[in-house]
Amino acid sequence: MDFSLVLIILAFGMGLVWALDAWWLKPRRLEGAAGVEGQPGAKEPALVEFARSFFPIVVGVLLIRSFLYEPFRIPSSSMMPTLRVGDFIFVSKFSYGLRLPVLHTRVMSLGTPERGDVAVFRLPSDPGTNYIKRVIGVPGDIVSVRAKRVWINGEPLPLDPLDQTVEVECGGFWFTAQVAEETVDGHSHRVYIGEQRDRTSPFLDQPVPEGQYLVMGDNRDCSRDGRIIGYIPEANMVGRAVRIWMNWDSEAGRPLWHRIGDRIE
Repeated sequence: MDFSLVLIILAFGMGLVWALDAWWLKPRRLEGAAGVEGQPGAKEPALVEFARSFFPIVVGVLLIRSFLYEPFRIPSSSMMPTLRVGDFIFVSKFSYGLRLPVLHTRVMSLGTPERGDVAVFRLPSDPGTNYIKRVIGVPGDIVSVRAKRVWINGEPLPLDPLDQTVEVECGGFWFTAQVAEETVDGHSHRVYIGEQRDRTSPFLDQPVPEGQYLVMGDNRDCSRDGRIIGYIPEANMVGRAVRIWMNWDSEAGRPLWHRIGDRIE
């Protein structure tokens, strides 16, 4: 179930209990206790006290998650080396406009995804599943991949191989990947590039449709991204990943402290 829906149901229930007590039950209690708050008959029921205490907290969490920042956990290696399994991140919900919780209807336009953004989006084929990838193509762009290099509108993205290779696990298999630095619209980030052949895709080598985006993982040979799932409608965009607030390395059984607080580029 959508966690925002859970918060809405809790807030509605608590608010209803609090309001019902304030407008109807409390006056009857006070009347029965001769109007004296300190009398046993005027004591506030535990349910009402709970609702009154936690209603503002639930509403505050709902507003923050819906319109400001929402936490997410990275479950896969598709965005390595930028993001690792076990990273907990904050996603800026207002970067791509304010949307109503649950309905996802945009009520205010504050911005649109840009090339190079690390974005969280709802999978078109399964809106209940969130993915995180890097925006590579915006509406009208023609994106191609040739010899492991991304081209946009006939121009290759700057790609500088580094003197570093890593062993990468992908679906139970391991491969050696070259670490390289890619630059998108003046902003640089690192990518992993394996030795596999370039993927063929019906979503490459043609203009990205209006109102949609093409995304790719930074772990280019181990990412189920726009080359497979297709274009992402703007309505499915959740927000822009901005910072790592926590990390838990399951293999080491401890946090990687040096990643906490890192800005996501």
